[in-house]
Amino acid sequence: VSLANYDGVTITGSALNIYNGGGAIERQIEIARAVFEAGVPFFGSCWGLQIAVTAAGGVVRKNPRGREFGFARRILLSEAGRAHPLFAGKPAVFEAPTIHRDDIESLPPGAVTLASNDLGLQAAAFRHGRTTFWGVQYHPEYDYIDIAAAAERYGKTLVDEGLFSDEAALHDFAVELRQLQSQPADTALLWKHGLGPAMASEAVRLLEIRNWLEQQVIPRCQDHD
Repeated sequence: VSLANYDGVTITGSALNIYNGGGAIERQIEIARAVFEAGVPFFGSCWGLQIAVTAAGGVVRKNPRGREFGFARRILLSEAGRAHPLFAGKPAVFEAPTIHRDDIESLPPGAVTLASNDLGLQAAAFRHGRTTFWGVQYHPEYDYIDIAAAAERYGKTLVDEGLFSDEAALHDFAVELRQLQSQPADTALLWKHGLGPAMASEAVRLLEIRNWLEQQVIPRCQDHD
C-alpha cells in the first residue's frame, strides 16, 4: 500500500538519539522523507519532531542545558504559535508531559518556531516536499501514568543527573503521578507539581492532537471518501 493512500502519519517517542546514527535511525529518517514526498499530513512528538526536522535538513543535538523530564515547564507560544491552528484553544503558557535529552539546534529552511521554554524549542511547523509537518518536543499523548512508569524505568539515571535527590524521592513522585491519574482534579497535587489548566484537563492536554486531526487529517479523509 502506498503512503499516499494514508490520511495522516504520526511518529511519537523513542529512546534513540539522532546523532548516534546507525541503521535503525537511518531507516526512520528515510520513512520521514518518504512521508514528505507522499504529501501526507505529518505530526510528530518528541522523537517524531527530531526525525522530521532531520529528514527536512535541520539539526538535532544533545541538549547542553540537560534533560527535560516529567513536565516541560513554562512552554510559551510564540506570536506565530498563538495564531497557529495547532494550538487553537491552548493557553499561551502551559505545561506538558515530557521525556527527552535532545534539542533542536537548527530548524529546516522555512520552518517556524511555534513554542519554546527555558530548555529549548518546544514546537515547530514547516512544509517540506509535498507535506505539511506540525510537531512538538513534548508528549501530549502521555498520561500521568506514562511519566510515572518512565521515572521508574530511568531510575538511578534521573537521580545521578540531579532531577531527584534520591530514589525514594523518585518513588514518591511516581506515586503522586498515579494519584493524579485517578484524581486529576486533586488541587493539592496540581499545586505541588505546578500544573495548570493544560494538565488539569485531559481535553486541553490533548488539544494539539485533536487540532491536527481536525485541521489536517479529517479533511484529507473526506476527500478520499
